[in-house]
This record gives sequence, C-alpha cells and structure tokens, in this order.
Amino acid sequence: MPGRVTRAEAVAAARRIASAADRPVFIGVDGRGGSGKTTLAGEITAAVPGAVQVHVDDFAGPLVPEWDWPRFREQVVEPLLAGRAARYQRWEWNRDEPAEWHDVPAGTVLVVEGVSSTRAELAAPWGLQIWVEAPREVRLARAVERDGADMLPHWLDVWMPSEEAYVARERPEERVDLIVSGTG
Repeated sequence: MPGRVTRAEAVAAARRIASAADRPVFIGVDGRGGSGKTTLAGEITAAVPGAVQVHVDDFAGPLVPEWDWPRFREQVVEPLLAGRAARYQRWEWNRDEPAEWHDVPAGTVLVVEGVSSTRAELAAPWGLQIWVEAPREVRLARAVERDGADMLPHWLDVWMPSEEAYVARERPEERVDLIVSGTG
C-alpha cells in the first residue's frame, strides 16, 4: 500500500533513492491532468543533482491517443538502460509536428512526469513512483488557467475520460510507492 507523504517527504525520498541507486534511476511522477505533477517533478529535479526531467506531453499530439509511449521507450528508456545517452524529439502539439531534439546523458536520474507516465506498457525499472492527486474542480480550474477556456471541451470530452480509463485499467494509486497531495 502506498504511503501518503508531503511534497517535501516525496522530494527527500527521491534524493535518497537517487543517491543510493546505481544509474540510471527512473522516477515517475504520475497523476491526472492539473494535479500538480509538473510542479512536484520540477522540485525533485531541482533537488537531485544532475537529474533530467522529461514530460510525457513532449510525446503527445492531437492525433495521438494518450501519448506516444512506444517512442518514449525507444528514444529514452532503452538507450539509458543500455548505458548510452538518450535523445528524443519533442512533439509540438499546437502545430502537430516534430520540434527540437533533447539530449539525456547516460547514467542520469530521469524524472518522468505526466498523465500515465508510469503505465505498465512502458516497462521502465522505476526506482520511485509517485501519484499526485487533486480534486476534479481544482484540476479543471488549473486546466482553464493554463490552457484557456477554449480547451475545456477537449479536457472534458477527451483527456479526462482517457485519464479515468487509465486509472480504472491500471489502478496507479494502488501500485505506486508514494501519494502526494497536489493542493498542499
């Protein structure tokens, strides 16, 4: 059963795991959209020397259901597990086209952040998995603030149902290591 911890405790746990483990170290920050995943992942990345943060949104596009986790596995996970540097191309969601390339050094602490970032199909060797939770109304308010009211139908009709299907299918709140409130 995952432990409920504060943000500071989650960051401290990530620091401990990163300092004690062989490289690479994979830390997953999962949760529904607007829960506070990006903020927590940023705090972890800043607190862990040499950590690199990757957003699953960099692998998402308007015509891609959920996100392109097979490409993430191929471009990021597999090279790092083989002891090589990784290189991935961010997808520009608004233009629906490839964007700039990003390098991830071999042997790094990788903080992977996004909805369904710890999905089973990814088969990453997680050193730490964190679920960030926040009430639906908070998440929707954050979505409108960040993405604008024009995107609200997409949130309600596409993204939120997709998130709920993921949660029902994989029950991440039961298999992660830690649960953190995204509102505190």
